Amino acid sequence: MTPAVWSLAALALVMAASVGTRLNVGLLALALAWPVATLATGWTTGQLLAAFPASLFVTLLGVTLLFGAAQANGTIGALAQRALYAAGGRVAWMPVLVFAVAGVLSTLGPGAIASVALLAPLAMSTGRRAGLSPLLTALMLCNGANAGNLSPFSAIGVIVADGMTKAGVPGHEWRVWAANFAAHTLAAAAAWWLFGGREAMRVDRREALVERVPLTGAQRITLVVLGLWVAGVTVGGAPLGPSAFVAVTALLLARTVEERAMLTEVPWSVLVLVCGVSVLIAVLEGSGGMSLFTGGLAAIASERTVNGAMAFVTGLISIYSSTAGVIYPTFLPTIPELVTKLGGGDPLQIALSINVGAALVDVSPISTLGALCVAALPATEDARTLFKQLLLWGFAMTVVGALFCQLLVPFFAA
Repeated sequence: MTPAVWSLAALALVMAASVGTRLNVGLLALALAWPVATLATGWTTGQLLAAFPASLFVTLLGVTLLFGAAQANGTIGALAQRALYAAGGRVAWMPVLVFAVAGVLSTLGPGAIASVALLAPLAMSTGRRAGLSPLLTALMLCNGANAGNLSPFSAIGVIVADGMTKAGVPGHEWRVWAANFAAHTLAAAAAWWLFGGREAMRVDRREALVERVPLTGAQRITLVVLGLWVAGVTVGGAPLGPSAFVAVTALLLARTVEERAMLTEVPWSVLVLVCGVSVLIAVLEGSGGMSLFTGGLAAIASERTVNGAMAFVTGLISIYSSTAGVIYPTFLPTIPELVTKLGGGDPLQIALSINVGAALVDVSPISTLGALCVAALPATEDARTLFKQLLLWGFAMTVVGALFCQLLVPFFAA
């Protein structure tokens, strides 16, 4: 077999294990990545080690340490209670509030990754305290953040606008935002309906509101540090991971939390899971497996089905690849040639389909958004279960995205 086929086989085995076993598939991915890379693909060990997602690891570790400190000293719990109070005790409003806050924040500029990183620890903890499914909270958060992710003010929106300009369809920034927002709003509404939103309409937690405990000095300091960190990221453009380490150090020096208690809150198994799978994906891309996979899928497109086909193809790849770093810069500039080969098609509709199809699956736990939600899950919850649920939802969104783009995208391009 060719290196591309070997890498695809390894990925298929990891995917199967992630659904059918309790094995940390990050370990399996690393175990398979080494022989495939060095024996089949001809990489050196150094090349394989260079594929380790250092930036993602630093971001995840820094953010989970920071919010681990806030969890350990009770700050997250205090905020969770106050968030419930803000929702009036009505649990059904909490997922909607999570979606709205994430959507507004993402639209204003930080983008989906920064928004989820900032909100995930609080949202996941608050959701569990209110009795919500972790899956529902994660889906509302990720869909909300992604709903605003392609605004003209966000970095990802700029990437998309550049790609569409290269494709010959410039000047449609708000159409891009509107199509993407509509798709994610529909997905969030479906999640709310399917995973507990209806039942939560009958739940009232107002009895818990009278028991609010005043914030301690350590919690107030923690809130100040968190606020400065959020401002640094959203306004000052500070990098998430490195700036989180600065904030963590400040909390330790201020004696607001014990180091050992903080470290126990870090989901180390999740870091192994996400980073291990990322290494295997790098091998897949380097061996030609990605090209083999996409080439076969792209061949099914026709002039009539190109919207749905492109949404499906980009969505399937985006489950385990970077939407902003790989999908958009690669696929958007190919639109003119694709239209020529197909003998027709609307370039704007195809561009919107690529945008929506690739983004709608980003709740996958092997994408950054899903990974941040899994990493933010309280230690008492089963991270593997949420990992599997988000992975299955991500795969389902490839079909949902294809249908949305095939049937509804023409209205946004009219």
